[in-house]
Amino acid sequence: MYRRDFITLNIITALGLSLTSFSLLQSKFSKDDLMGKSDPSLFGNGYLLQKEAHEAFLKMKASALASGFKIKVVSSYRNYAHQNRIWERKYKKFTANGLSPQEAILKIIEYSTIPGTSRHHWGTDLDIVDGNAPQPKGLLLAKNFEANGPFCPFKEWMDKHANSFGFYLVYTNKTNRKGFKYEPWHYSYAPISIPMLKEYLKLDIAAELKKANLMGSNFFSENFINSYVKENISDINPQLL
Repeated sequence: MYRRDFITLNIITALGLSLTSFSLLQSKFSKDDLMGKSDPSLFGNGYLLQKEAHEAFLKMKASALASGFKIKVVSSYRNYAHQNRIWERKYKKFTANGLSPQEAILKIIEYSTIPGTSRHHWGTDLDIVDGNAPQPKGLLLAKNFEANGPFCPFKEWMDKHANSFGFYLVYTNKTNRKGFKYEPWHYSYAPISIPMLKEYLKLDIAAELKKANLMGSNFFSENFINSYVKENISDINPQLL
């Protein structure tokens, strides 16, 4: 074999391996990873995040502390079973209060996700407040982050600095945004959550929800599921798409 042919063959082989590695990288998230049914390696003290997200969070936390804000994590990683407990508690509560199953489902998805569809399954998302501020009874209420709310200064700091650490608000207060209501406390680590969302949207979500046998899932119509995917899962901060 001539040296030129040998070099060409090596380049083709190397390129093939590179493309294979890239393909594996692109598909490194399993369905169970995306739906909160796996057992991922997570890091944190009092919260759980993927390694890279955790390292970025620690840097953001230190920077916030230097500015007088003590980031307090209210919620982070939640597996499928945890999300299902939330779902069932709210479904029982709303139906017991007189709502029809369909009305209860719509009420739940104002703020809470259907099990298997939560971003909190990924180890990339956090619900956070300022632990140095007065702690109101209902922590995660939009009014606490606005005007004279106790977390307003913290929210202003996050608006200025969070993106530089890779964290972005998920459910913004953009006027025409649909789906989940405004959550000024919910941030996502974009370098990981963006590719995870892309992989998640490749799943047959309708089929997964139909076979899940969740409380009230017999009321998940095709139109409801399509709307949920389009609005609740996909209508988020464009910087996270």
